[in-house]
Parts: sequence; structure tokens; C-alpha cells
Amino acid sequence: MAAMLGAGDGALGQVPLEQWFFEMPFYTRTWTTATILTGVLVQCNILSPFQLFYSFRAVYYKSQYWRLLTTFIYFGPLSLNLLFHIFFIQRYARMLEESAPSPAHFSWMLAYASTTLLCLSPLFSQAFLGSTLSSTLVYIWSRKHPDMQLSFLGLFIFKAPWLPWVMIALSVVLHGQWPKDELAGIAVGHVYYFLNDIYPSTHNGSRPMDPPRWWISLFERDAFVAPETDIQPAALDNRDLAAAAAPEVR
Repeated sequence: MAAMLGAGDGALGQVPLEQWFFEMPFYTRTWTTATILTGVLVQCNILSPFQLFYSFRAVYYKSQYWRLLTTFIYFGPLSLNLLFHIFFIQRYARMLEESAPSPAHFSWMLAYASTTLLCLSPLFSQAFLGSTLSSTLVYIWSRKHPDMQLSFLGLFIFKAPWLPWVMIALSVVLHGQWPKDELAGIAVGHVYYFLNDIYPSTHNGSRPMDPPRWWISLFERDAFVAPETDIQPAALDNRDLAAAAAPEVR
């Protein structure tokens, strides 16, 4: 698929698998690992997909809260389809995480997208939301890189913002129906992109999608200490000068 979309960077062929894995940032590495492990456990019949999908009744009436997470990490048993989704996670989620202002900003984006998709899933009868979340991240990435060029089978070249629509067209050709999960992911991704990248420039820099201070404090404990430490050296210098100029009193 990397070669198909002209998006591959050859990383897997140039560096050892272990190095490639540990070079991924934390959230991308965690999501990738959870996806692979879940696929293996289902393939070995240790877990069942019926234990993993999101169900409002199962979560809030039967207290099966793990479904809020497992719905995002199951893409099916070991198959080419699973490899396809792993590629998209480790590439586009990785680039978004590496370019995010901080881990708090990226995790807040994931929290927004996941929560919104969970709320929308009953409207579209979606039980597994991993591919939908992946589509959201691909859309956000594509809009943040409007000038990057990709190719499809070397037949035609298109710019990154067209990538989600090329994927939808490919899905329609292969499956003969519109992919509701990808369309929902695009809608959620567009709301985030608009409020995070377009809205501030037209509303005096207001950024409604930035994480709140309490969220930043959870991930960056030193986030609000820096301004104080910047002042301390000057204060210490002033005290030293004062002590040097003052006569010693006995």
C-alpha cells in the first residue's frame, strides 16, 4: 500500500525492525503494539471479537469499560488488511505526533477524536472504530501538508489533501459501497482541522482545540515552572550584588 500510494519512505527496508519500532513516538508505538497483540490474540482464539467491539449497553449497563479502548485497537486477525492499517498508523499518526507542539497536544487530539467517534458510532452502526480513527488522523495530516505530492501506482500524482478521497474511491471500487467509517473519520477530522488551523486566524488567535491547562499539567509537569526559573537567576544576581556592597556587621 505504501508503494501503491507513493507514500512509503523505505524505513522498514533501511533500518532494523527493532530500531524502527523504538524510534516511533510513545502514543504511536503503543497503538501499533496494541493493534498487533490484539490481532495475534484473536488469531490464536484467546480473545473473541465479540469481547472487543463497542456497545453502549455493554459498556454502561454491564460495566464492560474496556470496550471503550478495544474498539480502537482491533482491525481483524492477522492478514494483509491488518498490515495495511498498521502501516497507516505508524506513518500518519507518527508524523502527526512528531510534529505536535507537545505530547499533551497530540493526546488531546486523540481524546477529542476518540470521544467524538464513540458518540457518533450508534448513528452509523459502527462497532469497531480503529479504521475510523485512522481515517481521522490521515485527513488531519493531509490538510496540514497541502503541498506534499503522492502518487497512485505511478499512474497519476496528486497532492496530500486528496489522499482521503483517493482512499474512499479505492474502497468503492473494491467493495462496491461507500465506506461509512472513512466518511465519519473525515467529518471528525475536518472539524478538528477547522477549529485548530482555520478558526484561530479569523478569531483573533482564539484556539478552542488547544488542550486545557489541567490536561497539559498531566503530561508536562514542568510546563508552568519555566517562567519562574527564568526570573530566579536575575534575582540571585541582585542578591549577590547587594551582599557584596553591604558592609559586614558584627
